[in-house]
Amino acid sequence: MTSQDLDRIRQNPDFIQLVRRKQRLTWSLTAAMLVIYYGFVLLVAFAPGVLGQSLNGGVTSVGMLVGVGVILLSFALTGIYVKQTNSVIDPLNAKVKEECGQ
Repeated sequence: MTSQDLDRIRQNPDFIQLVRRKQRLTWSLTAAMLVIYYGFVLLVAFAPGVLGQSLNGGVTSVGMLVGVGVILLSFALTGIYVKQTNSVIDPLNAKVKEECGQ
């Protein structure tokens, strides 16, 4: 592939849109996961008493419930990524490949 081919691809409006959409999706989901995870870590650091409280007098604590919530939210964010990639990013990628003759 020559440098002219690369320049033509970089100037393709669909390629520009592909890069922007992928970056926006990646950074927004990364930011969401960082907020969730570091929020949990800060809660552990500054409010351990809250997380240590028992749920309904049983052996399960609030911290266990919050920890499971963090894990489930990470699975949900992964699902969002896969859904967006399959429905938006991959078709746009295929279109760019087709237009650029690859």
